[in-house]
Amino acid sequence: MGTIIQILLTAVAVYVSALIAPGVSVKNFGSAIIVALVLAVLDFIVKPILTFVSIPITFLTLGLFMLVINAVIILLAAYFVKSFEVSGFWYAMLFSVIFTVISTILGWIFG
Repeated sequence: MGTIIQILLTAVAVYVSALIAPGVSVKNFGSAIIVALVLAVLDFIVKPILTFVSIPITFLTLGLFMLVINAVIILLAAYFVKSFEVSGFWYAMLFSVIFTVISTILGWIFG
């Protein structure tokens, strides 16, 4: 049950973030749920690989390179989910920051 709630909260964060961030759009809430599922899979498979490869860069930038990794994952999600559109890397980076803030707030409220 906890996983379903987490996916739904992530979908809400995706949907609201897409409303706020310029250059990013999601067709509807159903598409946001699909994006949340794809992000979960990408976070499970791709993020550890990218994080491991970029440990020196992440260390030197005091963790700020994680923003780049998150933006790449957002772009990958947009590639796989056609109803989720991101206009470019900088929009993905902005979306990632907004998404993180909204996800954190939702986690505080419902976590």
